[in-house]
Amino acid sequence: MALAAIDLHRTEKAPAADPSDAAIELRNIGVRFTTDRGTISALENIDLVVGKGGFLTLLGPSGCGKSTLLRVVADIIKPSDGAATVLGGPPQEARRRRDIGFVFQDAALLPWRTVIDNVTLPLEVGGGAPAGRARDPRELLDLVGLSGWERAFPHELSGGMRQRVSIARALVSGPKLLLMDEPFGALDEITRDRLNEELLSVWEKTGTTILFVTHSIYEAAFLGQQVLLLAARPGRVRELVPVDLPTPRKIAQRETPRFVSLVTRLRGILETC
Repeated sequence: MALAAIDLHRTEKAPAADPSDAAIELRNIGVRFTTDRGTISALENIDLVVGKGGFLTLLGPSGCGKSTLLRVVADIIKPSDGAATVLGGPPQEARRRRDIGFVFQDAALLPWRTVIDNVTLPLEVGGGAPAGRARDPRELLDLVGLSGWERAFPHELSGGMRQRVSIARALVSGPKLLLMDEPFGALDEITRDRLNEELLSVWEKTGTTILFVTHSIYEAAFLGQQVLLLAARPGRVRELVPVDLPTPRKIAQRETPRFVSLVTRLRGILETC
């Protein structure tokens, strides 16, 4: 389903979302941290609704709270203000049900375990996957383009291959929501482009709702159904831009006037953040 975002310019409160259609609903979310230099406001007045099965990319300058927002959704950080609803209930319930998968910039694979053993790790800890939800690890490796590498160790893989393993691992428990925090940020451009296409294929085949943090305007525009732009200090919604590109998307579309126009618009918004 499509994403819905509301209250972009803070002029009025958004109407209640339909709980049956919303994977994520954030209302007036604020996050503050206390440091030696005093209280820092990381997020302020964040209102957002993400529909089930949507793909939302988050873009903004450093320090705008993109990663903090993901951690609120994942129940890693508790909001100081407002309320978050994830998959129909509090974030902690979605986390306990293992409805949330997380992919970080560092693949964080266990070096003494093979590829297949790294992927199956979530099935071995914390009670395993919910009944009937576990996905076949070998099928997932095939989905991310690593069929035949099951018995390899992390040191035998390239950076892009390690990130493919981390994506398969995040999906093996059958999460309904996948949070991705700059997962391709450390990769070379060619590998990154290839993984962008593969991630879209994974999303289309699994139907998983995805929130994807990036610093790349091109990546945000190419992957997302919509791009959420955050302004910094404190982090707040600047604008949400719909992405009207043909599907299935291919990297070659980045050369088209439509894509160039979208990137130009996003860049112009970022310059005012």
